[in-house]
Amino acid sequence: MLEKIRQSDPIAPQLFENLRSAIVEMRLKPGEALSEKDISLRYGVSRQPVREAFIKLSEAGLLEIRPSRGTYVRKISVREVADARFVREAIECSLVKHAAMSAGEDDVRRLYSLVDDQEAAADNNDFTSFNRNDDAFHRAIAGIVNCNYAQRTVEGARNQIDRVRFLSLEEVTPLPRLIQQHRDITASIQARDQEQAEHNMRTHLREILFALPLIAKANPDAFEDQIMPDHATRLMTTALSED
Repeated sequence: MLEKIRQSDPIAPQLFENLRSAIVEMRLKPGEALSEKDISLRYGVSRQPVREAFIKLSEAGLLEIRPSRGTYVRKISVREVADARFVREAIECSLVKHAAMSAGEDDVRRLYSLVDDQEAAADNNDFTSFNRNDDAFHRAIAGIVNCNYAQRTVEGARNQIDRVRFLSLEEVTPLPRLIQQHRDITASIQARDQEQAEHNMRTHLREILFALPLIAKANPDAFEDQIMPDHATRLMTTALSED
């Protein structure tokens, strides 16, 4: 279930990334108990790097460490997902506008290639690859702008959002729609149309606002709340009134 550790490299960062992927991809379920002892035995490492990885995962909002009671995969918070999406929209809409100014031909080819890979994954019903290509697409746009701080902030905001994507209902957010949105974003970058690029990115990132309440209702055991923050509700109402 979990990837192997390279003993020649620092252990704690590898544990963090491996466990993060397992949590985000729902291989470790919300509410599931984890123990330092079990993880250290599974990987063949001491408990100290496991403890360090658990602390980082707790800081990332993915684990809940309860003193004297154990460590658990944290359940998903609807409010935190909506708030994280709010942060992503602010940053990624700015990134895509700058990408539309500075992207070269190689950058555009790279984006189209990632969309093609994502489409192939969807055709093969490979949801893990589909989502990993989605991650790579958004990272590639940030890479065009070469703003590492913005990219790290976005990746931190994705922790909760990414878990929801693995629970996503196909009838709520069809994969072909997401793929086409990525093509539209890439086309606007290629055309150096900053305003259209921003619009396309905003439309894409707001998809989750419509899917989130339905996904939470369909998977109540995975969520710790069902509350949408006021700003997210206002965005949904505004978007619906514009349709």
